[in-house]
Amino acid sequence: MTTPRPTTDLSADEARRIALRAQGFLGSPDRRAGVRGVLRHLGAVQLDTISVLARSHELIPYARLGAVGRRTVEDAYWTTAPPGAAQPRPHAFEYWSHAACILPIEEWPHFAFRRRAYRSRPHWNHQLPEGTYDQVVKQLRTEGPLTATELGGAKRTSEWWDWSGTKVAVERALMYGEVVCVERRGWKRVYDLAERAVPADLLHDELDDTECVRRLVRLAGQSLGVGTRADIADYHRLKGEQVDAVIADSGLVPVTVEGWGKPAWADPAALETPPRGRHRTTLLSPFDSLIWERARTERIFGFTHRLEAYVPKPKRIHGYFAMPVLAGGRLVGRVDPAREGGTLVARQVTLDGPKAVPAVAQALVEAASWVDCTDVRVERVDAPELREPLVKALADL
Repeated sequence: MTTPRPTTDLSADEARRIALRAQGFLGSPDRRAGVRGVLRHLGAVQLDTISVLARSHELIPYARLGAVGRRTVEDAYWTTAPPGAAQPRPHAFEYWSHAACILPIEEWPHFAFRRRAYRSRPHWNHQLPEGTYDQVVKQLRTEGPLTATELGGAKRTSEWWDWSGTKVAVERALMYGEVVCVERRGWKRVYDLAERAVPADLLHDELDDTECVRRLVRLAGQSLGVGTRADIADYHRLKGEQVDAVIADSGLVPVTVEGWGKPAWADPAALETPPRGRHRTTLLSPFDSLIWERARTERIFGFTHRLEAYVPKPKRIHGYFAMPVLAGGRLVGRVDPAREGGTLVARQVTLDGPKAVPAVAQALVEAASWVDCTDVRVERVDAPELREPLVKALADL
């Protein structure tokens, strides 16, 4: 692919601020659009089973909107039109994007290329007993919506990966697009047939692969503000060659960014006005789309971060679920949180010098209030001399 000559040169600071605004961290949030507005703006909200302060899909809107009610978050994702409406219309669906994600329902047609790819896979890791797939679809048609347990069992043993044939079948049907998750019940997926749950105008709008990928490349560029080819590909986990094939006519424009060393592309709307406004101060989920790509996080913020939940405890550096702290448009520290009754415990805190103390204290107090904790306790601070200033700053808030 020949990259067109860039028409805009951005400083590293301009690129950082464009990225922050695109991700909803610079400027006043659109509170009227609420959680659904955040979802549409980001294009994807990652799901994960880990829950420390809250699950990641709750932390994403909290980081941008503040103390939005956790029930409000759940309802925004999974509640359809109110009872009595002519046609219940879901606001979102779950599918594989960057990872397992909640996606705006209007993007259903643009994942047709991925559904087709899954249907054409010659094999799967899980064995599927003969006839089970058809039986699951028939049962959902007759009785749905149902959880995997209600369909006949989610697991064969207590091991999390040891799925029953029923669970394999219904998850395969979800990948194929024949089944969708219509809500979460105690974190269990509730499945129904796509033909009932997805609006007909979206369900039957099957686009070809090129149209799908072009749309996702454009969405990624809008959600990132500015990004390299690798950044754009990673957002919805596209292949580099897929991006190359469509980026020239995706609507994104080529730019150069100081210090990046690689060609970059930007959303033209992001270049129209300088990014200004109030910065959010908040704890970030490790699965937040602002920081989910490590190379980009290092390039933009000079901040190296990794999730250590799956690292053996003796080898962890910053803690089980260390959450970066965003303040003033910078990543200024990390907090590994836990909850003990009404106390939010900062098990381990890393601070980028004394100037980070007030911001980290503010982020901790706000997060504690959001999850109904009335106290914050600090255990370990990597720079011991900053422990007392942090404790004092917490007491003063």
